[in-house]
Amino acid sequence: MPNRTVFFISDGTGITAETFGNAILAQFEFQPRHVRLPFVDTVDKAHQAVRQVNHTFDAEGKRPIVFTTLVNMEVLRVIEAGCKGMLLDMFGTFVNPLEQELGLKSNHRIGRFSDVSKSQAYHDRIEAINFSLAHDDGQSNRDLESADVILVGVSRSGKTPTSLYLAMQYGLKAANYPLIPEDFERQQLPPALVPHRKKMFGLSIDPLRLSEIRNERRPNSRYAALDNCRMEVSEAEAMMRRSGVRWLSTTTKSIEEIATTILQEIRPERLDY
Repeated sequence: MPNRTVFFISDGTGITAETFGNAILAQFEFQPRHVRLPFVDTVDKAHQAVRQVNHTFDAEGKRPIVFTTLVNMEVLRVIEAGCKGMLLDMFGTFVNPLEQELGLKSNHRIGRFSDVSKSQAYHDRIEAINFSLAHDDGQSNRDLESADVILVGVSRSGKTPTSLYLAMQYGLKAANYPLIPEDFERQQLPPALVPHRKKMFGLSIDPLRLSEIRNERRPNSRYAALDNCRMEVSEAEAMMRRSGVRWLSTTTKSIEEIATTILQEIRPERLDY
């Protein structure tokens, strides 16, 4: 059972509050109950949020932990004045000291993109996601020169989720291509990828883990057989070594760790945060 309730209160989507708050909470061995309160952008909504936090305090007998990213000072004052929880205001903790240090006033915008209709970064991110979807699993060879990174590896080694994470989180155009038996027979990379070798990065995986993953998709198939998985992984790694393609094993790594390694190795010129 959860032993504490954690609220994430924001006048935007609350993604910043959740991401930052969860990174801090991960340092502690407990299972909190998460309550998301996005778009708290009026005084009336702030009072509603306070009532919800205080009701939780009265019901559980423990102070809820409240992470906030509120740029509207009037709304924030309502939360500060009435909330019975442990309040952790991230903007107040970090933005205000930075304003003093930099001698600059923050723009106090709500969320990552204050006006998506005028945000070039936002449109670039959408384009990157569309590109990655169009170039998923070798669907298209078109416009590969525009790719920031091209992931290669055997089927089910983590290429698709990593590609989409790079597009959504960093605005990078990420294509991905499966290495298949025909490539192993030729002992060469897919011809369409050869001109873009500098952008390529390989993903491998432990054959036993690969067999488990494939069995979830196609139980008792040749595709999922352990001996076939061993062959494919061995051939793929040998091909990447021969071709000078950098690679890593995804077996015990999270998508975030894989993406960070790729960014360190590829170092794309265009990188959004």
